[in-house]
Amino acid sequence: MTSPVLDRIQAALATVNDPEIKRPITELGMVDSVTIDDTGMVAITVLLTVAGCPLKETITRDVTNAVSGVPGVTAVDLELGVMTAEQRAGLRTQLAGGQTERDIPFGKPESLTKVYAIASGKGGVGKSSVTVNLALALAAQGMRVGVVDADIYGHSIPAMFGLADTRPTQVDDLIMPVPTPSGVSVISIGMLKPRRDQVVAWRGPMLDRALRQMLADVYWGDIDALLLDLPPGTGDVAISLGQYLPSAEVIVVTTPQEAAAEVAERAGTMASMMHQRVIGVVENMSYLACPHCTSEGRDHRIEVFGSGGGAQVASTLSARFGYDVPVMAQIPLDISLREGGDSGKPVVESDPTSPAAQALQGLASTISGRGRGLAGMQLGLTPTSKF
Repeated sequence: MTSPVLDRIQAALATVNDPEIKRPITELGMVDSVTIDDTGMVAITVLLTVAGCPLKETITRDVTNAVSGVPGVTAVDLELGVMTAEQRAGLRTQLAGGQTERDIPFGKPESLTKVYAIASGKGGVGKSSVTVNLALALAAQGMRVGVVDADIYGHSIPAMFGLADTRPTQVDDLIMPVPTPSGVSVISIGMLKPRRDQVVAWRGPMLDRALRQMLADVYWGDIDALLLDLPPGTGDVAISLGQYLPSAEVIVVTTPQEAAAEVAERAGTMASMMHQRVIGVVENMSYLACPHCTSEGRDHRIEVFGSGGGAQVASTLSARFGYDVPVMAQIPLDISLREGGDSGKPVVESDPTSPAAQALQGLASTISGRGRGLAGMQLGLTPTSKF
């Protein structure tokens, strides 16, 4: 077939927009190859930004329809591939308009800010509640603390802080994190949306860009600790975090039952694969203190969700990594903990003498006692050869 036919095919492909980025797939470097044989059969390879793209059916349909309408084309054979890391990096640079991205201060070897990633294998284990209350407990002990709500899809941190309708201030090209009365600074994608009820439906590059923006384009100042509330599981955000902040230390949150413990181990293993250190396990919903026995001065714990999950995760990860991963806290089921999350008044402030608040304050004391400095932190150096 002649070159004009290929030109028309390229022009047709240029009319197909990526359904999320809203720009032509030809412009984004997603069209890897286009060939046509003597019978008019067109073979096209389109590179998806990430494997398992949820919108791949839309791309398949749009490309097929666009190319099928070109005169001289008898059939379309479309193959979907996946961009390499280098290609994705080029796409991010292109989306940033070719501008040099601001460095992430916490990713520099000389940074003294302790970065703690709060992770879980599955949702519903209370990871965000732990993050919010731990941040406030650390601040109450005199630390300057920032919180990044890195759970892009399921962001709940603003509401738990009572900041659901608050928007950050922008100064030139910097975003100011939203302060709380307790001194904790907070940023979340929920604060950057035009409307609170707007749904975030992004894929890999956009998730990566959102995380980088919250780390690099937000002016955090000199803080002692940065807590990141990660999405559950071992997806794109956990991988990006490992690349941007290899020195981050990970706290794995689980519940006592065996099913939750097994998936929590995967979250810890993912952190280790990204060369991050898992410093401990928090067992949430550990037990329910029997109200009748408590009123009579007796300690009777009802194990609503079983027992031993936190210890199991700690033991497995310790054996797997070759260093001690302790159970740092066992947080009981506590009505005031749930009420504080719903009302935007976290339990460590609203009911500091409650069992859950005391357990969280103990967790903060353990973490704050580790100090601030470069000792034990990874320097981002990788040996390549011997002399």
